[in-house]
Amino acid sequence: MRTTMHRYAWAAAVLLAVSAGAAALRITEDPPDLQQQLTSRMRTTLEEADPATHQHAGHALPQSQAMVCGVRVYGYEPADVTALADVRTVYGFHMCGVAEPLKPWDVAVKLAGPVILTMSTDPPGIEVVEASEDVKFVDRLQQMFPEPYARLAMTEALSEAEMTDLRGRYDAAAGL
Repeated sequence: MRTTMHRYAWAAAVLLAVSAGAAALRITEDPPDLQQQLTSRMRTTLEEADPATHQHAGHALPQSQAMVCGVRVYGYEPADVTALADVRTVYGFHMCGVAEPLKPWDVAVKLAGPVILTMSTDPPGIEVVEASEDVKFVDRLQQMFPEPYARLAMTEALSEAEMTDLRGRYDAAAGL
């Protein structure tokens, strides 16, 4: 009888610890849809922006073509907000293709790299990370991105699912 009670007490303690851990994780996670909202807003902002905004790395873009973008949000500030309206800055990665009629993805003009969206303006401001004659790319990235996001930007781009979605949306926009 005593052994059985001991097992129940042990099981209850384990269950309590797991529940507390799960609750702690739940508290520190983003609200269920904030990440999705940020991803959607970032993609829409980049796709609807004036093409001149995307002329980084010396690319001259066709003015009348559709821009199709895939994005990855690395983080945002302030980090403790729970509503899209409270986000001031978004740090992420973008890969955009200029969808010209019947031009396949593999030969399309593409723009890619770390990007910062300033959400306090309308439309949001877009700032891409670029090297200059005097500053190497990695140094510029570290100047512009907070440490944890800079580290991600050096190692991670689009997820496989996001890349698949981007290619499908590009093909549709290019009429393929």
